Amino acid sequence: MNILVLNSGSSSLKYKLFSMEKEEVLADGKVERIGVHAGSAKITHRRKGAGKYRQEKEIANHQAALEIVLELLTDAEQGVLADLSEINAVGHRVLHGAEYYEESVVVDKKVFAHMEELKELGPLHMPANMMGIEACWEMMPGVKQVAVFDTAFHQTMPEKAYLYALPFELYRKHKVRRYGFHGTSHRYVSGRAAEFLNRPVEELKIITLHLGNGSSMAAVNGGKVIDTSMGFTPLEGLVMGTRSGDIDPAVMPLICRIKNISADEATDFLNKKSGFFGMCGYSDMRDVNKAINEGNTDAGKAYQIFLYRIIKYIGAYYAALKGLDALVFTAGIGENEDIVRADVCRELAFMGTKIDEARNKAVRAEEADLSAPDSRIKILVIPTDEELVIARDTYRLSQSS
Repeated sequence: MNILVLNSGSSSLKYKLFSMEKEEVLADGKVERIGVHAGSAKITHRRKGAGKYRQEKEIANHQAALEIVLELLTDAEQGVLADLSEINAVGHRVLHGAEYYEESVVVDKKVFAHMEELKELGPLHMPANMMGIEACWEMMPGVKQVAVFDTAFHQTMPEKAYLYALPFELYRKHKVRRYGFHGTSHRYVSGRAAEFLNRPVEELKIITLHLGNGSSMAAVNGGKVIDTSMGFTPLEGLVMGTRSGDIDPAVMPLICRIKNISADEATDFLNKKSGFFGMCGYSDMRDVNKAINEGNTDAGKAYQIFLYRIIKYIGAYYAALKGLDALVFTAGIGENEDIVRADVCRELAFMGTKIDEARNKAVRAEEADLSAPDSRIKILVIPTDEELVIARDTYRLSQSS
């Protein structure tokens, strides 16, 4: 059975085609800069056992992008399918399911209407997610579409973790609460960590660190999230590439007055021009580390703020979990930046974390136990695989419904 996984961004479309018998990736790729301007869209495609195929052309919208993807998958030279009928179902990454969905679902008119309602909670991502679904309905009628929500895994949080200290009317009438994001990643790596340790996930207290350009953490107790760092939107929480993370709300009107901008523009400023980028001019951790090595003091300060925020959240989650069995690093920074992993673990030595320095330096984007023999807490690297989670859910739902 072949499952196509789509991740539709505001101006991009990423895809993977799985053969589910062996959970094998037959082809993958991405279309970037959709609808930006004439001739600028970039297409990268790779089929199993072959090199990357690249192309640039004008792509007006997500439906046009999907048409190109489907053409590539069935192309005589670049493709892996004889016909589109060989795609049995399509899984979509969808940003927001709010309180409607605690797990993945087959998309029908009712589900799509809920997505329409939730657009204002994810104005950058939700319209693109929905365009991907609509394009598939148009081009592959009768093929089941499954929505896998970024928020779903976090729906196990108790009220005391997800409610803000605001009049409850804002929650009851307008659903203002912590939702959390990167849920598919936290779900995958916490489950895989239990398999890696050969222990039932129900027995484990785990803190997962999804550290990338967008970063979040989750406290997972017995396989269920009890708290997570992102909130009503992905802006809350850790210091990120261009996002501020936690900030005093009173700073917002001050920014509006100083810069003579609207509240929406100030929110955009906190999302796109803050974080590492705002502090030192670099948003990529590799560039930040290079700048630090070259003596850039602002980059050094930004890194310390980033590190301190992580340590504070781990301390809070350690208390919430009432103990800890494993720290799990994932995503671009977590999987590849040994300096970050080492610095985090050194700061947590009082809790009993001790990293194997030599092993840590050698690990890049591979599953590994970085714990020193006398570490009281397991320190793991688990590369995330959100697409595989989406494919598995899509396969299960397409079989059962």
